[in-house]
Amino acid sequence: MKPFFPFFAALLSIHTSWSFVQQPAFSTLSRNVAFQTLAAVALEPEPDGGEELNPEKSMPGSRMKKMAQVENVKSDDGAVYSFWMTAEVEGALIKEIRSQILKDAAKKANFPGFRKGQVPPYAQPQITGFSVQEAIIKTVEAAVNSFGLKSIPGSAGEINVNEDVEAISKGYKVGDNINFTAKFNAVFDAEKQNLDDETKEEKVIDVRVASEE
Repeated sequence: MKPFFPFFAALLSIHTSWSFVQQPAFSTLSRNVAFQTLAAVALEPEPDGGEELNPEKSMPGSRMKKMAQVENVKSDDGAVYSFWMTAEVEGALIKEIRSQILKDAAKKANFPGFRKGQVPPYAQPQITGFSVQEAIIKTVEAAVNSFGLKSIPGSAGEINVNEDVEAISKGYKVGDNINFTAKFNAVFDAEKQNLDDETKEEKVIDVRVASEE
């Protein structure tokens, strides 16, 4: 995900998970969008078609669809497919990240005109936006793992959040959950698929043994 507050991040010297999503192209924030509230940022429509995937681990509020094979992208881990997902970012996660940022800021922040460790009032909305972005990234990572997928490196593995994240951040109220949709290319995690196959075989054997008894 493209960081919207690089200057802010540099001042706090905060490590982020941005490397997971390799800088997708978000739409530019217009003046009109800048004043949108969270409720006004509607989710992009779900694409037609695709195969609904079942999660290997429970992740309430999330869905994943395999759309189509990406012929022009190759991976040593198998066929590359495009995926569409929707998920809910828990407000508790955003709040936790925000609290950690404020704690780190007390040690590292260095804003011009303020003593070291002091976060000025004008930076509070940036802290909230920073927290929202980081929480979305962590939620995408969790979904990829939950549905038995594996991200691919480079620009082909970019994850594009369909909604305007900066607009969401501007209207966000700390503690609220956030819904979003995204699309990306990935492969199925072979190790997890093998474990699933072994589990299915064990269940078949158990059923046969039970029926024979």
